[in-house]
This record gives sequence, C-alpha cells and structure tokens, in this order.
Amino acid sequence: MNQSLNQVIAQVSRIILGKEQQIRLAVACLLARGHLLIEDVPGVGKTTLAHALASTLGLDFHRIQFTSDLLPADILGVSIFDRDSGAFKFHPGPVFAQLILADEVNRATPKTQSALLEAMEEHQVTIEGETRPLPSPFFVVATQNPSHLVGTFPLPESQLDRFLMRIHLGYPDREAERGLLSGVERREIIATLSPVMDTEQLQELQREVRVVHASPALLDYVQAIIAHTRTSPHFEHGISPRAGLALLHAARAWALLGGRGEVVPEDVQAVLAAVVSHRLRSSQDYGQSQSADPAEKILEEVAIP
Repeated sequence: MNQSLNQVIAQVSRIILGKEQQIRLAVACLLARGHLLIEDVPGVGKTTLAHALASTLGLDFHRIQFTSDLLPADILGVSIFDRDSGAFKFHPGPVFAQLILADEVNRATPKTQSALLEAMEEHQVTIEGETRPLPSPFFVVATQNPSHLVGTFPLPESQLDRFLMRIHLGYPDREAERGLLSGVERREIIATLSPVMDTEQLQELQREVRVVHASPALLDYVQAIIAHTRTSPHFEHGISPRAGLALLHAARAWALLGGRGEVVPEDVQAVLAAVVSHRLRSSQDYGQSQSADPAEKILEEVAIP
C-alpha cells in the first residue's frame, strides 16, 4: 500500500512541480477523511492540483465555480416537475461526486458558502426534507483568493473549522518554473494520466489511518499543544476539540505516508501548521509580535514530553 501512495505522490508531482510537501499534505488530508482549503493568489496551481489528484486516484470529479450569484440549489440540486410521470424529479447538483473542487469559494455569498457545511461534516445533504447520502469517499478541495483581493467574502470561523487543513502553494522556485516554461501544458499532461489506485484501495488506506497507533506519551504531546493554544495570550481563543481530533487524524495519516504504524512527535509537527493556522487568530495585544505562522510559536513554546 505504501508503494501505491508513493506512486500517487510521484504522479501528482509531475504536474505540480517543486511542491512535494504540499502534495503530501493534500494526500494526508484525504487519507484522514478531511477536507482541504488551498489559499493563494491566482495562477499558482490550486485548481490544477485538485484535477491531478482526481485523475491519479480515479475519483469522480466535479468542479463548482463559485461566483457572487451562485445559489445553494446550484450546488445541491433541485426538483423539477416531470410531465411524463406527473411528479417532481430530483436532479442532483455537482456536490454528488467523490472529489469536489469548490473553486474560489470565497467569491460566493455566505448563504451559498454554508450550503457546503452539512455535506462536509455529515457526508450527506438534506434537500426538501429528504436526506441524501453523498458518494464515498467524499473529499472537498476548496480554493480561495487572499481576503484582500477584490470581490471576496471571508469564510466564517465555523466554515474554516470544517477544513482539516489549509495549505499555501506559493510561487515555484527557479528550477520548477523553468520546467513549467519549457515543458508541456499541464492540462495536456493531466489528460494522459491513468489512476494508480482504485476507490477500494483508497478506502482501505483511510481505514488503516484510524488504527495507526498513538502512544499515551504522544497523546500527552497533542494535549499539551491543545492546552497551550487555549491558555497562551498570543491567541484570542484556542482550538476546539474537533480541531484536536483533526490534528491527531492528520498526524496518523502522515505516519502512514511515511510507512510507519505508530505516530511520532515529528508527524504532529509536520502537519501542525496546516491543521491549526487557519483556526487561530492572534490576540490584539500580541498582534505585532506574533510570528507569521502560529504553528512556529507553538513549536517554540511546547516541549515534547
């Protein structure tokens, strides 16, 4: 199974050059049954990464382009009267897919953004009084532009908390950018990709993540991190119990990616920034001294037991 994961990462790395760490985090997020938020300026490969993951894993893929006039029904679906049967027939929306790309999610209004909440948390949607299950696996990759750009509606904290991880791709280094400039168009390469893993294999790996061993000492470390975010004057408020579970699930997935059956502190440290940075807000009293990444402050101040 670990060989299959290495093949997944290697194939996606052919598309997104020079970003193996971010690709590994994205795969870990999927293995942990979470959802991924990619925040960055336009044009750095956010959408391309989602396409590459779907093609590599053989997942049913739908893209939803979020705009200010998008309605919840455009995502979830709608019932339309069928003359032949004399009854209303439900037409499922694009949310009924295994991998959803919610492109530029913060360009939509809060009402439309909230249409994804139940889907992301419960893996089901309730429409017109009827609950409909979503496919399995179900993975949302949302992209968003930085909030200072024109035409954005910042995601509320309740929505941000639904994303297990937030990552930034950033600009490529000189070597990777040279490869982009001199290579084949990324869309053309994606069209030629073949799945290296089927759905059953992916679901088996997701089950394996849940049984990766976490020792009492490791749980002490995770709890120390959680407690620090709640008591430190650097943050307005600490992370929730759900966020603590997310950190542990992500660390287990990272351990599995590394071929280990037990979580070590380095696994927690590797995923910490992606899991907690979008959940923490620096205190006004410490706004100027707060490091750019809250995870850096946590790692400096919380010792491994």
